[in-house]
Amino acid sequence: MDHLEKIQPADNRAVGVYLPYYQRNKRTWLPKAICLYQKASLEGERKIEGGESILFLATWLVSTLPADMTRCQLQFDGNADLTYELELVNHMFVDFLIEVMMNYKRSQATDFPQAFYRKLLRLDADEEEDE
Repeated sequence: MDHLEKIQPADNRAVGVYLPYYQRNKRTWLPKAICLYQKASLEGERKIEGGESILFLATWLVSTLPADMTRCQLQFDGNADLTYELELVNHMFVDFLIEVMMNYKRSQATDFPQAFYRKLLRLDADEEEDE
């Protein structure tokens, strides 16, 4: 598993194009989040309330532009039947990676935030249709 504390900051050119998309507190995490993004994969584990954690491997295609779309694939437990895909704008995906890093700093757990899983499982789509 990639240890997030060992990730080196990305160079200023790569970070600069993303800066306008983030507020100050997230900007401090941006250089390392961009480097994580450039690795095109992340191993972690999803905590399950009242159960055992499930290992996952997230992979995605890398692009240099924040407005480009990226397709992220998550596979749980190395099981092809437990593979999910999500397509979203790069700067939104990098925002989720920033949250992964912030969460890791707090809890030493490598996992995406709840909002990422809501998008991945399309739970927010129902709410958008209701509006």
